[in-house]
Amino acid sequence: MKIGIISDTHNYLCEITKKHLKECDEIWHAGDIGSIELFDELEKITKVRAVYGNIDSNELRITIPEHQRFTIEGFSVWMTHIGGYPGKYDRRIINEIKINPPDIFISGHSHILKIIPDNKLNLLHINPGAVGRSGLHKVRTIVIMELKNKKINDMKVVELSRR
Repeated sequence: MKIGIISDTHNYLCEITKKHLKECDEIWHAGDIGSIELFDELEKITKVRAVYGNIDSNELRITIPEHQRFTIEGFSVWMTHIGGYPGKYDRRIINEIKINPPDIFISGHSHILKIIPDNKLNLLHINPGAVGRSGLHKVRTIVIMELKNKKINDMKVVELSRR
């Protein structure tokens, strides 16, 4: 199962991003999509699992949840937009993540690419950075990984271009 993880599109999706995502079985979007039209465009590529972010409209908030928890290829996954990272989890999720940690925790919001193991909670934190043009990031990024039978067989960061 090949997964493309993106965040913070802010209503921008270029052809190079689409090309990389077309190679994936699923797209996981960690929020700040930007518009229902962009979400619909992603769904034309492949299956999408998404959460809304702080800039997303009520229309998106009705369509997609704030949190996604699911199991895939033996991994429990939790995705939310504002989640923080190991040692600095957001106050809104800190109790739940300590009580019921997933195997993979995905968040966006910061526009900062981070892939960090949390050895205390025995999870892998992934923030794919930002794929859109708005924000402080200098390089637009996607994380692509392959999951099979509770193993991550391959993980790579795709640097798209400078903003």
